[in-house]
Amino acid sequence: MAKRKDKKAKLTAAEIALQSQAAEEAEIQQAFAQGITTLRDLISPSSIELHASYFRLGTKYGRTIYIYGYPRTLYTGWISSLINIDEVIDVSMYIYPVDTAIVMKNLRKKVTQLEASYNVDAERGKVRDPELEAAINDAEELRDKLQVGAEKFFRFGLYITLWADSLDELNFIQHKIETLLGQQMIFSKVATSQQEQGMNATMPQCTDQLLIRRNMDTGAISTCFPFTSADLTQEKGILYGVNMHNNGLVIFDRFTLENANMVVFAKSGAGKSFAVKLEAVRSMMLGTEILIIDPENEYQKLCDAVGGSYIRLSLNSDVRINPFDLPKVVDAEDANDALRANLVTLHGLFRLMLGGAQAPNGQAVSALTANEEADLDQALIDTYARAGITSDPATHSNTPPTIINLYDTLLHMGGTGPGLAQRLRKYTSGTFAGIFSQQSNVDINNPMVVFNIRDLEDELRPVAMYIILSHIWNVVRAKQKRRMLIVDEAWQLMKYDDSANFLFSLAKRARKYYLGLSTITQDVEDFMASKMGRAIVANSSMQLLLKQSPSAVDVLSDVFKLTEEEKKRLANFPVGQGLFFAGSNHVHIQIIASETEEVLITTKPGEVQ
Repeated sequence: MAKRKDKKAKLTAAEIALQSQAAEEAEIQQAFAQGITTLRDLISPSSIELHASYFRLGTKYGRTIYIYGYPRTLYTGWISSLINIDEVIDVSMYIYPVDTAIVMKNLRKKVTQLEASYNVDAERGKVRDPELEAAINDAEELRDKLQVGAEKFFRFGLYITLWADSLDELNFIQHKIETLLGQQMIFSKVATSQQEQGMNATMPQCTDQLLIRRNMDTGAISTCFPFTSADLTQEKGILYGVNMHNNGLVIFDRFTLENANMVVFAKSGAGKSFAVKLEAVRSMMLGTEILIIDPENEYQKLCDAVGGSYIRLSLNSDVRINPFDLPKVVDAEDANDALRANLVTLHGLFRLMLGGAQAPNGQAVSALTANEEADLDQALIDTYARAGITSDPATHSNTPPTIINLYDTLLHMGGTGPGLAQRLRKYTSGTFAGIFSQQSNVDINNPMVVFNIRDLEDELRPVAMYIILSHIWNVVRAKQKRRMLIVDEAWQLMKYDDSANFLFSLAKRARKYYLGLSTITQDVEDFMASKMGRAIVANSSMQLLLKQSPSAVDVLSDVFKLTEEEKKRLANFPVGQGLFFAGSNHVHIQIIASETEEVLITTKPGEVQ
C-alpha cells in the first residue's frame, strides 16, 4: 500500500509541473498577443544599443550633448544659428523657477564672500582682479533687480541630441555644432555614460534625467527664445513657396520692403521663368498690374489666359512705338522736367542705335564723338521745337515728333548733322524703318501687357528693349498704380553701357512710382561683371537664386555672402528649389504651383500644349 501511495504522489507532482508549464506558455502567448496590438509596439524602433558616448536607435545613431558654459553676456537670437542648422537635431530646454527669497539669501552670502576676497587682496597689495570686480557688480545688480521684482531667477538646462546615419557623420555633426557654439563662447560636452538619460531628456516625455543646470535671470532666459527659425510669412502677400527648413509657407508682399525690386538668377531650365510667372499671376489677384518684356515667347499662354494684351514687335508687325513720346505726368515737378528727362533718355537711345561697335570684352563702346554728341543734342531740341514742344508743360500735349523728323533736322543742319543723318537712315527708310519711326499705336491699359521681341533681329533687340522700357516708364510716371515690370534675359541690356544705365535708373527710381522691377537673367557672370549689374542687385530688396552653374556659384557667393553649405547646395538644387532673399532674411524655398497654375505657366516642351 505504501508503494502505491508514493507512485500516486509522484504522478501528482508531474501533473502539477505540466499544468504550471502550460499556464506559463498560455500567459506568454496572451502577453505576446496583447503586445503586438499596442501602439507602443507599432511606433517603437526595432532595437536600442547604448554606448558610453552614443546610442543606436534602430538604424539611426544618436548622441546627446549638454551645454555647461556660457559667456558673461548673452545676446538675443544667439540660439538661432543652432535652430536653423541644416542637420537633424532635437533641442530641449528645461526652465525651473527659483523662489526669490532663497536667491536673495544666497546672493547675500555670495556678495559677502566676494567682498571679503576683494578686501583681502587689497590688504595684501595684490593687483586688482577684474573678474572679481565684475562678479561683485553682477551680483549687486541682480540683487537690486530681484528686490524690486524687475527680474526673476531660474535654473536652466539645455540639451541637444544629434542624429545621423553613421558614426562618422555623427562625429562630423558634433564638431560642426561645437564650432558653432564655441564661436559665441558657449561650451558643450558629451553626456558620457549617460546617453540613455540624455536621450530621454530630449524626448517628448520631458523628463530631465541629466540635471545639468545653470543659474540665469529673466533677461538671460529671454535670449534663449527658441522660435527663431528663418521665416518669411506675413499676414498679407502672395505665396511664393514652401520653406524647406520648417515646412512653413513663404507668404510675402514685396511692396512692404524699402523697394519692390527683385532679381532672379538661374541657369537655363532651373525654373526661373516658372517662378516669375507664378508670382505674376498671383500678384494680379491682389490688383497688381503686370508689364513684361518677353524675348522668347514664354508668356503668351499666360497672357491669353488672363485676358492680357500681347504685343508682338517685329519688322512685319503693325505695332509702332515712338521713342519721342512724352509722359503725361500729373506731378508739377515731374511735368517741368519731362522734356529734359526724355532728352537724356533719347541721348542714350541714339548712342545705342548709332554705335554698334564692341570692345574685345564684349561691352559696347560709344561711336559718337564730342562734336556729334553736341550736334545730336541741338538737333533733338530743335526737332521738339518744330513740333511746338518746349520746356513749358502746356506744350507737351502736342503731337510728338518722330525719328523721321530728327533725320530731317540732322540732314539740314551744319557740322556733323548730315553724317549722323546717314547713319540714322536705316531706322527711317532703311532695313529697320517703320517700327520705331512712326507715332505710337500701343495701348497698355490692361492688367497684363506682354511685349514680345522674339522675332526681332539680334541687332535690334537691345534697341527695342530700351525703347519699350522708356515707353513703359512714361506710362508709369503718368499714373501711379501698383505695377510689376518683368525684364527677362536682362543680360542683353547689360552688354551696352547706355541701356545698362537706363535699367539701373529704373531700379533706383521705381519705388517712387509704386513700381517693382523684376530682373531675370541666366548669364550671371556677364551681369555681375557689369558695374551697373551689381548696382541693380544692390537696389533690389528681393533676390531669388535657383540652381546655378559651378562658375556662377563663386560669383554669387561673393555678392550674397553665402555659407559653404549654401554654396554647395546652390549648384545642386533640383528644379524649383533655391534661396529666397527678402531684406535681411533668406530661406531655402521650394516653389510649388497648383495644377491649374502649372498648366498655364509651364515651359517644359513635353507639357506645353
